[in-house]
Amino acid sequence: MLSELLELKTIAPRLKAKTKEDALKELVDILGAAGKITDRAEALRAIREREELMTTGIGLGIALPHGKTPAASELVAAFGRSAEGIDFRSLDGKPAQIFFILLSPPDCTGPHVRALASISRLLKDKAFRDKLLKLETPEEILAAIKTEEERHDLRKPEACR
Repeated sequence: MLSELLELKTIAPRLKAKTKEDALKELVDILGAAGKITDRAEALRAIREREELMTTGIGLGIALPHGKTPAASELVAAFGRSAEGIDFRSLDGKPAQIFFILLSPPDCTGPHVRALASISRLLKDKAFRDKLLKLETPEEILAAIKTEEERHDLRKPEACR
C-alpha cells in the first residue's frame, strides 16, 4: 500500500516550488533528506528522462513524476502539495497541486507499475482529491491515504527483488 511507502518525513503539505523543474528538485530532495535515495543527481536524471518521454501531469490537478534509478535501492515514494498549483504541462492543461513521486531500482518493474496504478485509482475520487487539498499536516494526509486504501482494499506493494 502507498501508505506503507510514505513516512511523515516524506510528506510535504506545502511545496515551495513554483515551476515544474523546482517541484521535481524539491520532491527528490524530500526523498534524499529522508535517506530514501543515494544520489540526488542520478534520481533527478531519471525523473527528467521520464518527463521527456511524456508528461507525468495526468490531469485533474495531479502529477506522478516517477523513474527507475540505481539511486533507489527499493521502491520509494513521497507526497507533495502546492496550494497555488504548478504548470506541469498536464494532459488537461491545468496546474498540478497533488504530487506523488515514485522511484525504484531499474529492475523493479512490477511493483513500480502497481504502485502507480494504486495511486491513480485512489486519486480518481474527486472527494478524496479535495480532501488531500485541505488537510494541513503530514499526519492527517497519511491517515487519509490509509483510510482510502482500506476503502478500496488496496494491497501492500510487493518488494523489489
